[in-house]
Formats: sequence, C-alpha cells, structure tokens
Amino acid sequence: MADLKAQTPTQVLDVLGRVCPYPLVLTKKALEKLPNGGILKILCDAPASAEDSLPRFAESKGMAFEVVKTGESWDIYIQKP
Repeated sequence: MADLKAQTPTQVLDVLGRVCPYPLVLTKKALEKLPNGGILKILCDAPASAEDSLPRFAESKGMAFEVVKTGESWDIYIQKP
C-alpha cells in the first residue's frame, strides 16, 4: 500500500464538526470531481465516520486509503483509482 500521508493531497476536505452521514456524502461528492490518481485528504472529527463509514466506503470501491489519528480528530487519505 502506498504511503498516502507522505504525498501532497490533490484536495483537502474539511468536515470537522459534521456528523454522519455528512462526512460520507461530502466525501463522495469530492471524489467525483477528483482526477484519477488524485488524493483526497479529509479532516474529520466524527468517530463513526473516521473509523467506520469512510474506510468501509473506500475499501468497497477498491480505493487505497489511510487513516491517521491526530489528537481528537483524524486525517483520512483516499486515493481515487
């Protein structure tokens, strides 16, 4: 698996303060506009989204992803194939 966090993201999506399902909905919309091979960095503080729905979504779509806990929030990296 690629070290996504070491690469410069194509776009940063800030969903801090939003709870399910908004982080997932906004992530799907951002990924639609992202070019193939682009990396989306998501700033998220909703545990259910960071630890469950976003990784599960990326995995189901065959996208590489990486979740990094940073204090009270998470940085989630998803690479569009």
